[in-house]
Amino acid sequence: MKDAKFALNAIQWINVKADPDDLDSESLWRFTDPTFIAEYPGVLRAIRDAGFAATMLEVLETQTLQNYEAMIKDADLKVAPGYVQVPLASEHGGRLERGTNERIHWFDSVRRKAEESNYMGLSRIFLAAEVNQDAIRWQRPAVGYDFSQDRLDELTDLIDEAVDVLNAEGVRPGLHNHVGTWIETEAEYEHVLNSIGASRLGAAFDIGHLEWAGIDAKAALATWGDRVQDVHLKDLDLGIARRSREEGLTYERATDLGLYKEPGLGDLDLPDIMSALPDDFGGWVLIEVDRASMDPVDSAHYTARWVRETMAS
Repeated sequence: MKDAKFALNAIQWINVKADPDDLDSESLWRFTDPTFIAEYPGVLRAIRDAGFAATMLEVLETQTLQNYEAMIKDADLKVAPGYVQVPLASEHGGRLERGTNERIHWFDSVRRKAEESNYMGLSRIFLAAEVNQDAIRWQRPAVGYDFSQDRLDELTDLIDEAVDVLNAEGVRPGLHNHVGTWIETEAEYEHVLNSIGASRLGAAFDIGHLEWAGIDAKAALATWGDRVQDVHLKDLDLGIARRSREEGLTYERATDLGLYKEPGLGDLDLPDIMSALPDDFGGWVLIEVDRASMDPVDSAHYTARWVRETMAS
């Protein structure tokens, strides 16, 4: 881990409640709020002031690459690999045959993410199934609900082509597991990794989402260590994770109840889990507090201190 690079995702400023004191108030995703662009520079500076040298690449739909680059430079930050989602075509109108205009355009957003990565000097990216809050797994997360091999094969085929698109642009994707999507279980991410060779697709696990789905994250890192290129690191309340699986809590309800914790405040032994990575691991460790348990600025300062004291020695 001595060569690992640490970054903080801005998500704790983004995934918030309309009224933090009311768990039943609306959940907001500020990245899609057109007014957030005015706040973004302050968030980036807060990440730097907390002690992080890098943040995850996240260009808003309301800004140009040049505008984003200027924000990053003004905040004196570097960027860590960004995130690309691959939607399941059959959830959005029907399957797509290879070579058709519709299929080719299906990957326009993937090309955009490759462009962003190259422009900002990044050669790797996290690749995941689409987060679709209208899909059944968002309502019944972390248990592989409504599994279909046919659906997984369709998604694997789409991911396979997305991998080609990214590789052609010089950006190496790492498969990213995400609870609430069609790739959340061990069998699902292993199917994709085994179907697409290591020369084309790495692994980029989310430690917290592995554990939320009942997967031994340390074992996963040990098994796939030769393909792990970057990771998302988050801590959890395992009691709430277990309740979500046993009681059928929705993704949003589990989040509202306090599933996510700042690193060291949850139940995961993160240093022990990360010890399963190869000694020469030099990838990005992107820390995420998907819903801060305190003020986001305080959360960032706490997290930076935890990294210095626990992981970066």
